[in-house]
Amino acid sequence: MGSGWSITAAAREVGVDRRTGWDWHHGVRTVDGARVYPDGRVVGSGAATCYATTVTRPADAVISDRYLSLDDRLAVADGLVNKRTFTVIAEGIGKNKSTVSREVAAHSVEGIYLPHQAHRDAAASRARPKTSKLVTNPVLRAQVEEWLELKLSPEQICHRLVKDFPDDESMRVSPETIYQALYFQARGGLKRKVAEALRTGRTRRKPHRDPEQRQSRFIDDMLMISERPADVEDRAVPGHWEGDLIMGAGNQSAIATLVERTTRYTMLVHLPGSHEAEPVRDGLIKAMQTLPEHLRGSLTWDQGCEMARHKQFTIATDMAVYFCDPHSPWQRGTNENTNGLLRQYFPKGTDLSVHGPADLEHVAQQLNARPRKTLDWDTPAERLRDLLTT
Repeated sequence: MGSGWSITAAAREVGVDRRTGWDWHHGVRTVDGARVYPDGRVVGSGAATCYATTVTRPADAVISDRYLSLDDRLAVADGLVNKRTFTVIAEGIGKNKSTVSREVAAHSVEGIYLPHQAHRDAAASRARPKTSKLVTNPVLRAQVEEWLELKLSPEQICHRLVKDFPDDESMRVSPETIYQALYFQARGGLKRKVAEALRTGRTRRKPHRDPEQRQSRFIDDMLMISERPADVEDRAVPGHWEGDLIMGAGNQSAIATLVERTTRYTMLVHLPGSHEAEPVRDGLIKAMQTLPEHLRGSLTWDQGCEMARHKQFTIATDMAVYFCDPHSPWQRGTNENTNGLLRQYFPKGTDLSVHGPADLEHVAQQLNARPRKTLDWDTPAERLRDLLTT
């Protein structure tokens, strides 16, 4: 920040949250209103500036309901004196019995649980920042580096340490600690060159979003398949289509496939030069405009980038486009099955650009002339003919 960086940029560079960077820069406010800085300065609360030996909260500070308070620990001690079970004690303080069990095991001396000592120890252990174990333990660091160079993952290293050093508690490290040391060199511990041993080859974390909060794939709002009307789902009304691309060798060529859900009638769309959004949009519009209005109900597609112009397709054809959930091909089951049949004519790994519009029309006619068990052995062409003549 002394070089003119923003808090956000500086925090990202050293691998901490922006809020943490803000606290480092402005100080952490304590319960009495003072601010404590990373160098130990304590400013405010009516007292002159002084230096603290450690940066930590008072032992009696209320941090979060997730942690045991002093009252909770005193209740645990009272429960043990009165021979109550961990389950009963936990219910009394609103915590899980495993929390109580771990607390007692970690803070008992000669079988006696010491609540005040336990609370002081907990407050001290919350002090931040901490020095990494990989910095303070050279033997552990050397072992971790050796295994990283052998391409072991941090998780494999964590569990292998327990097996190889069962009686040495100093030879323990969590996968997260290893990742922190690799991704954030400011926290120290591992050689920069060892980061190359990670299978992903990344030197920064890859962000992961909550699936419920993922951004839309396209600029225009998408209609998801969960919003599709029930009469489309049960195939009661004709005119609703499923679509996809079948790809050629190296994904350099493609054919768009359209299948009507009720009749299984198939249309193939020629994409001569490109299968990007604009050519796909134009090809689908041209194909759908050959159909009467009552057979232009809706189109269901996956979230491929070729449908980035779906809004323009909808405006031109008056057909809603519904998008499947990610990695859910079964939501377009009819189209997936048809694409499998089409591979008899367009094998995987071949150049699809050699097939012209006449070739695609010939294949579509052959497919639509096949009797289908699901149609009571009628053909898709016969079923579509019935719709057009009624």
